[in-house]
Amino acid sequence: MVEWTPDSLAKRVMDYVLLMGARTAGIATLQTLEGGPPSTDLTYVLPEAKSAVSFTVPIAQSVIDPYLSKEDRDSQESEARRANLISSGIASSLENYLEYSGFKSEAIKANLVYRDTDSGEEQLGRNPMIPDISHRYLAARSGAGFFGLSGNILTNEDGAAVILGTCVTSAELTPTEPIPPEENYCDDWGLCLNSCFSGMMDEEEKTTVIIGDIPFSYSKRREYMRCGFVCGGMSGLHPDGKWSTWSPGRYELPEEDEAFIPLIRSTIKSYYKRPEMSGGAYNVLINSKLYTTCANCQLLCHPDKKTRAERYKMLTTNGVIIQHPDGSLERVTPEKAEEHVAAMDEETRALYM
Repeated sequence: MVEWTPDSLAKRVMDYVLLMGARTAGIATLQTLEGGPPSTDLTYVLPEAKSAVSFTVPIAQSVIDPYLSKEDRDSQESEARRANLISSGIASSLENYLEYSGFKSEAIKANLVYRDTDSGEEQLGRNPMIPDISHRYLAARSGAGFFGLSGNILTNEDGAAVILGTCVTSAELTPTEPIPPEENYCDDWGLCLNSCFSGMMDEEEKTTVIIGDIPFSYSKRREYMRCGFVCGGMSGLHPDGKWSTWSPGRYELPEEDEAFIPLIRSTIKSYYKRPEMSGGAYNVLINSKLYTTCANCQLLCHPDKKTRAERYKMLTTNGVIIQHPDGSLERVTPEKAEEHVAAMDEETRALYM
């Protein structure tokens, strides 16, 4: 049996995840996470926990421009799914490696793992979707990435186009430090916020969390179901009518946060009745497939400012999406989209607006 030290094992596990396909990696511990939000409590998933390995898996840049310009949706969805599966697989593989090395460990799935609420109130799914362990907080504290204005984790290699991963362990590991603020390329330009017309990210206020005596800030969240309504594909038309996400939905978005969960409850049955699109995946939160139709705030954010501007232009100048009876999607001009909707019978139109 190898006699590991906190230093040698930390170096080994970070090298392990990088060899398995991660782009960046870091280590957080009970001490470096002390004082953080509940989702930084490693003992929630592993009572014996002492450390966690945090890492990022890149989404291929080649699929982003065709996606944002509304030329190809499926490739980006497939690529993001691949990155999620790799992230979960790396965490599981590291768990196995550490277990055989004598340390209890717990792999955290890349996505769709939420804490059950105990409010006693009837809710939609697991709202407000608090994770068992926050990949984002651990990534920022360990230096696997850094917070952008959007609240997404960024890296200097891939921007925000990464999927995060975590493996919690009873091993004592030497922690790594956060990335220095001067190395964070996010300049609060705000294109990420402009690309999200759900209003989930507050344009004025920021949230600051203290994790291990270090502050981390990003845009304050409003009702999370704002993102669910748009990113989930129920609605995708920008209020100005000139551009859309990949969703053919055209529901108006209310200003009041309290209106979103009732809105989803009243429109979800119509969403279920829309023709099936290509791709998609089953989701634990609803009784239907969900399709990648947004993720704009994540995919726009590139380390190069010129690329960010070009991507925002692609998103906002390439028309809107309509859906045909066979489920296929088409990018058309706003004027043609209006004609398409006007030609629908009343029952079909009610599926989208």
